[in-house]
Amino acid sequence: MTGISALGRRAARADGGRTAALRTALSRPVDIGPLIVLRVAFGLLMCAGAVRFMALGWIRDLYVAPRFHFTYYGFGWVRPLPEGGMWLVFIALAGLGLCIAAGLAYRAGMVTFFLLFTYVELLDQTTYLNHYYFISVLSLWLIFLPLNGRYALDNRVGLAPTRATVPAWMVWGVRAQVGLVYFFAGLAKLNGDWLFAAQPLGIWLHARTTTPLIGGFFDYAWVAYAMSWGGAAFDLTIPFWLSWRRTKLPAYGAVIVFHTLTGVLFHIGLFPWIMIACTLVFFDWRLPEASAGSEISLPRPPAAWLPVALLILLALQIALPLRHWLYPGDVNWTEEGGRWAWRVMIVEKTGQVMFFVRDKTTGGESVVFPRDYLTDLQEKQMSFQPDMIAQFAQFLGRDYGGDVEVRARAYVSWNGRPSRLLIDPDYDLLQASLGPRPKTWVLREEH
Repeated sequence: MTGISALGRRAARADGGRTAALRTALSRPVDIGPLIVLRVAFGLLMCAGAVRFMALGWIRDLYVAPRFHFTYYGFGWVRPLPEGGMWLVFIALAGLGLCIAAGLAYRAGMVTFFLLFTYVELLDQTTYLNHYYFISVLSLWLIFLPLNGRYALDNRVGLAPTRATVPAWMVWGVRAQVGLVYFFAGLAKLNGDWLFAAQPLGIWLHARTTTPLIGGFFDYAWVAYAMSWGGAAFDLTIPFWLSWRRTKLPAYGAVIVFHTLTGVLFHIGLFPWIMIACTLVFFDWRLPEASAGSEISLPRPPAAWLPVALLILLALQIALPLRHWLYPGDVNWTEEGGRWAWRVMIVEKTGQVMFFVRDKTTGGESVVFPRDYLTDLQEKQMSFQPDMIAQFAQFLGRDYGGDVEVRARAYVSWNGRPSRLLIDPDYDLLQASLGPRPKTWVLREEH
């Protein structure tokens, strides 16, 4: 017993020593450069994104023209402003992006940016994109970090002290958040369709055979398989290659090639360029010394609650992508647990849905086509997502009024499979819960 107790004490001391060593490593001061580079790149991209949104007319198309919006559970109270108000929101987002890049009123600007951007994101599930969610999460992180510590207008006007270093955990926390996006995107690709059928890449590449220079290769099946396996390997491992000093530079070259190729081929908006910019945080940037006459101050250490709060945020970012395992069936079919999980470009789905509104008093029934109420984008996104189908059905129930029931006949095809029923066509969707509980009315077996 004495020997066992001694072993236990030695193990406890070893664990305590490792914990202390980790705490020391994360607390040591490192150059603030990576955070400053991230601030400038992030701010400029956010400005460009807002200007692009306005220039393409998406404010009217997405937030003014629709007569109905698919809200998120618990956020039904979030509604679009009138057109003039929405324009002011995007003008403000563009201006805030410039202020962030310049480090002007940084803290207030980042808080306002986070609130406005997340407000826009919550207006309609139709517009959900992984990189919009990433921007919200990252901007929440950046509120609490001193990104205006160097090369910021705040330093010149006395709003923030100039600082050369930050605790290492601040830099590694951001790196971990960026790395999680890649890792879970790769984890989601470890499925039969992606690895053993090269789908949906096979479908997408076949439609791009006219691409200059490289389009001719997309007719070959092996190219789709090579890109599928290569994409999975890239996503799963690139955070680690970027974190290792010896492989950092070639890994970043791979990031540029990978995201440029996906951006050119698949037209997925700013996401490739956002990831190219954000992965700059993995470099140990050494900023030039302060100019003569400037002063590097020693700011107060961060509050004790701050690393704990950011650790909780990081834990949440790990838990959310795994929650789909709590639901029965394939998440690629049911969509339960699919959002906020970095399941990037792993499924090609199309659907067709009709609604049937039956008056329980008279027995009369009306057939409703979604296009009579929705924009093309809304109809396309709703047609294969059960929660959105149920939400629209409940809107129809309110629109028709009286004692009615609403059913839907939705046929969906995914990754080249034959079209089949997605939900029980005999279920009254007015009884459906829109919350996080499993949706028993979704057909989970082959029919």
